[in-house]
Amino acid sequence: MENTLQNAKRLSLLKLSQTVPEYKRFLFQDVFNAAGKITGIYGSRGVGKTTLLIQVLKNLPLDSDKKLYISCDHPIFKGISLFDFVDEFSKRGGELIIIDEIHEADDFQAQLKSVYDFLDIKIFFSGSSAIKITNPDFARRYSMYHLPILSFREFLEISQAVTIESYNLKTIFSDHERVVHEIIASLREKKILMFFEQFLSVGVYPFYFEDKTKYLDRIVETINTILYTDLGQLFNIQADKISTLKKLLLTICVSKPLELSIDKLALRVGITKSTLYKYIEYLAKAELVLHISHEAKRFNSVRKPDKLYLANTNLFNALCIKNEKGTLREAFFASMMSPGHSLHYLNKGDFLVDEKYVVEIGGRNKGFSQIKDVPESFVVADDIEVGFGNKIPLWLFGFLY
Repeated sequence: MENTLQNAKRLSLLKLSQTVPEYKRFLFQDVFNAAGKITGIYGSRGVGKTTLLIQVLKNLPLDSDKKLYISCDHPIFKGISLFDFVDEFSKRGGELIIIDEIHEADDFQAQLKSVYDFLDIKIFFSGSSAIKITNPDFARRYSMYHLPILSFREFLEISQAVTIESYNLKTIFSDHERVVHEIIASLREKKILMFFEQFLSVGVYPFYFEDKTKYLDRIVETINTILYTDLGQLFNIQADKISTLKKLLLTICVSKPLELSIDKLALRVGITKSTLYKYIEYLAKAELVLHISHEAKRFNSVRKPDKLYLANTNLFNALCIKNEKGTLREAFFASMMSPGHSLHYLNKGDFLVDEKYVVEIGGRNKGFSQIKDVPESFVVADDIEVGFGNKIPLWLFGFLY
């Protein structure tokens, strides 16, 4: 174990000597100030969890020999007890350790629980978005933070080198005209619709800014890593079944959200309905798919199909040659809304948000005929810079975080 620790310290110094982006995502301050003994960040691959943890480690006022970064996907940790390693570091004066890709460690949930119960050391860890669901202890014992994809606001802050405020949902619904003017005034270039069109295609993942020419290729690589490594390992999916998951993603990509029933989707993919439900759950946990049920299902009163979208609009761009504009609009709205709000779909309108607001999504000429006489209802329209009354620009919902 001593040799492993020495190697880990050397790798940690190498990692900390690398240049990291100056831009700090919206969760940075919350994670940095987290008072809990163990703090976890979960999210899909590629959203910037490692960068955030390195930023935290670099900014913490601790001597270099008292803090350590490790990644459990490195070969030196294969077959190593995570508890024994952390115990060794603690005995030698370690006070804080950052554990990246914790789901790659053997029996990581039990190992982390033992660290929590027996060792006096502060830990930050990152892991697949699926880990929060696999064990209720993650929600009960540890301070858990979800890092979603970049918001449109964050994309603009990085690409335009500006600072823009985020707004809560109530403010966007009630005071959107003022908010729009504030946002556009803060931009160097005022072409908000041009930037929005760009964001729908690229820029959801922070690695876009590392190499824009390889961005879509890297998304495909990220998808494969999630399927073969994260889901394969966490849910014991055999390698020959991963191709079925990929086929399911491609089918969702080229289909409208309610075009295929579960029966038809299962038939097209070539699996049973029970297996299909299980695979959809896995893909949703991994944040590759958004799974939205009918609002009546809250009360188990009717049998309705579920809406399925790829989890963000860049996934459509990477996996589909042709994209349905209406599906992209709905997918953008759902992807920006789902990190902090409940979503259902309904018969009148496209979405019910937080069991209160009814939203109909469409193009610039979209009217209110489908939601007339529905209280707390709004048209969310693409291709408009500024809204009026209960008609709100679609792009504005990218400023919730």
